[in-house]
This record gives sequence, C-alpha cells and structure tokens, in this order.
Amino acid sequence: MSNIIAIVGRPNVGKSTLFNRLIGHRKAIMDNESGVTRDRSYGHGEWTGKYFTVIDTGGYVHGSEDIFEEEINKQVEIALREADVILFMVDVDAGLTGLDEEFANVLRRSKKPIYIVANKADTTARANQMGEFYSLGIGEEIFPVSSQNGSGTGELLDAVVQHFENEGVEDPDAGIPKIAVLGRPNVGKSSFVNLLLGEERNIVTDQAGTTRDAIHTRYNAFGKEFIIVDTAGLRRKSKVSEDIEFYSVMRSVRALEDADVCIVMLDATRGIESQDVNIIALAEKNRKGIVILVNKWDLVEKDTHTTKQFEEAILDRIAPIKYVPVVFTSVVTKQRILKAVEKAMDVYDMKTRKIPTSKLNDLLLPDIDRYPPPAIKGKLVKIKYVTQLPTHNPTFAFFCNLPQYIKESYLRYLENRLRDHFGFEGVPINLVFRKK
Repeated sequence: MSNIIAIVGRPNVGKSTLFNRLIGHRKAIMDNESGVTRDRSYGHGEWTGKYFTVIDTGGYVHGSEDIFEEEINKQVEIALREADVILFMVDVDAGLTGLDEEFANVLRRSKKPIYIVANKADTTARANQMGEFYSLGIGEEIFPVSSQNGSGTGELLDAVVQHFENEGVEDPDAGIPKIAVLGRPNVGKSSFVNLLLGEERNIVTDQAGTTRDAIHTRYNAFGKEFIIVDTAGLRRKSKVSEDIEFYSVMRSVRALEDADVCIVMLDATRGIESQDVNIIALAEKNRKGIVILVNKWDLVEKDTHTTKQFEEAILDRIAPIKYVPVVFTSVVTKQRILKAVEKAMDVYDMKTRKIPTSKLNDLLLPDIDRYPPPAIKGKLVKIKYVTQLPTHNPTFAFFCNLPQYIKESYLRYLENRLRDHFGFEGVPINLVFRKK
C-alpha cells in the first residue's frame, strides 16, 4: 500500500471521529468512553484526486494499569512504521497534557511528516487555544479542526496529500475475496487470524469482548490473495448490555454481509450452541459461503469415532443446511490452520464457479428423466433444459411447462443432484423455475 495516513494520539481525543470523517462513512466505533479503539483499523479516502489509506489507532498511554495498554501501544507503533504521513491528534478543549508530551517524545524518533491536529476547535475562541501545542516542538504545522462537523479538515488534507507522489488506488480491496471469521466471544478468532498472518495483528486476551471493530487484513496463501476479517464475538441480544458492545455486534453483522465466505468458529469444549446455529443461519440467509471451524480440538478427549460423531452432531443442529464443510483445528498446536484457509478458498471458488449449459443438461436431464416431477391433478410437469444464471451466487434456472407445480421435495432432489455432480461444498444454491 502507499499514501498511508496514521491518526495517533492519547485516548479520547477524537481519532475515530476524524477517521470516519476522512473515509466518508462511519466505520470505526465512537464513544465518549476512553479506550474504545484497540486494534488498527483501515479505511480508504480521496482528496483532490489523490486516493489514500487511513489508519485509526487506539490511544497511546504509558504507565497505565489497563490490561490492553501494552498491546494497544504495539498496534500504534506498527501504524507509525506503516504510515507515510502522521496526524498527531490533541484536544484543544482539554489543553496540553502530560500524555501528549510523553507521546510527542515517541514521535520525535520518526523521520516522517507529522502534523499536529488540534481537535474540537469548533469555535474561533477554541481555535485560538491551540498555540500551547507549539511547545511540543514537533510537526510541520498545527491545524485546528473539528472532526465532529468537519471544519478545518479540508485545509489539513490539502497539506497532507502534497506528500503523496502518486494518485493511489481508489479501492485497493476491489475484486479481492473477503473471508470473515465469526463466532461467539472468546472462541479464538483473533488468535486464528494472528497465527495465519504470523504477527500480532489483533489484540488477544482471555477476556471476552477484546475485539470490538471488524479488522480487515490482506493475506496471501496458495497463490491467491484475499482479505481476512476478524470480528467481535456475536452474542444473543439479551446478553448485549453496553452501547460499545452493541456497535461491535453491528460491525460483525456488517462484516458478514460484506463477506464472500464466512468461517464460523466453534469452541470444541462447548460444542455447537444456539448462538452458533443463529450465526450459521444468518450466513445462509445472506447466501454466503460457509466453513465451520471447530477450534480447541486439542482439549477434547478423542477416540476413532469422535470426529465423525462431532461432525454429525453439528450437521444435525443446523439441518437442513447439510452442505457445510467442518474442519477441526487447534490454534494453540497449529493443527490444520492452513487447511481451514484452503477450505475457505475452495468454497469461494465453488461460489464463483460457472458451469456450461451443455454440461448441466448432459448430467441433469438424465436424472430428471429417471425421476421426473410428480404429476399434480393429472398434469405432467416436463423440464426442458437447465442453465446457470449470471448472478453473484450460484443460481440455476429450470425451464418447464408448469413451473408452479414444482414441489419443495423435488426442489431438494434437484439441489442434491447438482451437488452430487458439481460439488458446491459450503455454498448455498438458488433454484428458480421458469415457463418454457
């Protein structure tokens, strides 16, 4: 990536609000509570024909007792290394603080362009208070802005984009498969993503709810590039008690809706629970590719039949969704981690597969002749031919004389024949019947 802007600073100065302003929509969670943002979050924006990537970071704090402090600081330091331009955000309302001065010492080691962004300067009087930040002795210039209403951000971006030598890419993620990792809290989603990437991309603790935003990361495996999205744990509505957790859940649902394939992680020590079933049903409803990943498999006592029995129990609970592959993994022992990714990419390939009309008819019409649709009220239903429609998800049109008489049981028969001949493991199939 190029043309990267990192927004950094102490907690609760408005970094996520500015991030959302620069990318043009509300992606990062905003709240008055300090420490809402933990992991790095990426978004894309444009100004005067220059495209750029913006990184939102957690608040940098030194000497706090917060269990996330050290990990948040690591995420901030990674963002500083990645950035081409650094926006050091301060709060004119609160004034210069010791935390600002401590973080300025960190930034002095950087050789990259730094701009101090004096936030909450939504009146002339407040803007005039920014002078005290010159005492920090860093940065090329101080810009008074209000990330809430956008004032001052245009002048800031005018200065920032001058450092970009090329126009950049409008949407670096366009056309790249998206795989969302979903599940209940504390099943190992972030640990799984970190293990794949070989770095501490996402903060991991034993505390449920550590991940809040949906974290997008590029990944390359098996000669293919894709985006893997770590999400906050999805709990039942009755268990969601805070605004921040509510927005975290909403971001996870949005990640599911935007994904091509959903890896749904289960905890092997707890088996499949009702919320797992709900997540799988939501993915199926949105016509997403699905892979079930049973994590913590190393903690289960096993014999020769355990795997088969566990898989059958899962498929029984999610019936009639019988087409979903199940992979048993352990993040701790690194067992079958790459197999899970390989299976997700196989599902994506199946989801985007196009089957020639001639092949469809050569294989399916004999099956239909052997077992034709049952007659209704003495009327025979005759299917003439089959074709795949040019849709985002696999959709097959069956042309026949009386489409209104096709029953649900026969539709399931045709879907089973399609899967027998062409696979489509992990992929929902749509069947439509049209008059010919």
